[in-house]
Amino acid sequence: MTEAITLHSARPAQAVGRRRLLLAGGLLAGPIFVGSALVQGLTRDGFDFRRHPVSVLSTGDLGWIQIATFLVTGLLTVGAAWALRPAEPVGSVWLPRLLTLYGAGLVGAGVFSADPADGFPAGTPRGAGQISWHGGLHFLAAAVGFVALIVAAVLVARRAARAGDRVWAALSLLTGAYFATAWVALIVVPGPVTMVGFGLAALVGWAWVTAVLARAARAG
Repeated sequence: MTEAITLHSARPAQAVGRRRLLLAGGLLAGPIFVGSALVQGLTRDGFDFRRHPVSVLSTGDLGWIQIATFLVTGLLTVGAAWALRPAEPVGSVWLPRLLTLYGAGLVGAGVFSADPADGFPAGTPRGAGQISWHGGLHFLAAAVGFVALIVAAVLVARRAARAGDRVWAALSLLTGAYFATAWVALIVVPGPVTMVGFGLAALVGWAWVTAVLARAARAG
């Protein structure tokens, strides 16, 4: 009897430890992605944040660094989303699902690399260039992740407003609105201003994901 009770109580403890580990990994995803993009963007010859999306860092001899960044941060996000499932109240299953889609979009962006474009890597002709099949799938995977992130932010804003947490509701809604606006602006009016604006939107999006996971970790 004592052995049965011990085994039964050990399983929840193991599950809690596994969940905390996955959430900790998710908390690292944002800093890893942003840090990797900044270091690469500031050191790789020919890259310009005003003209190039981070995706093109996955091209060239050092493209494996950004590919690995996409894959690692995507898998960490998927793992953290899985860890959120036991903590989600009944009827609120969509946040883990949406974060899983966001992570899957990152993984897809790593599996299907972007194409060289607009002078990067060094030696590439200026201009948008040709879009290959894997380049098209890269942008499709990214689009799935972007939509999932936007919807997740709106969902969290709605839930926070119902719970009376107006500050978190406002921050979440602003995150979703800014990300969506910056993304559409980049598509409609591509240029240095909208490229930088979208880069900042990606930073804001990662900050929001990190905050979501941090709140979940504190809730315990």
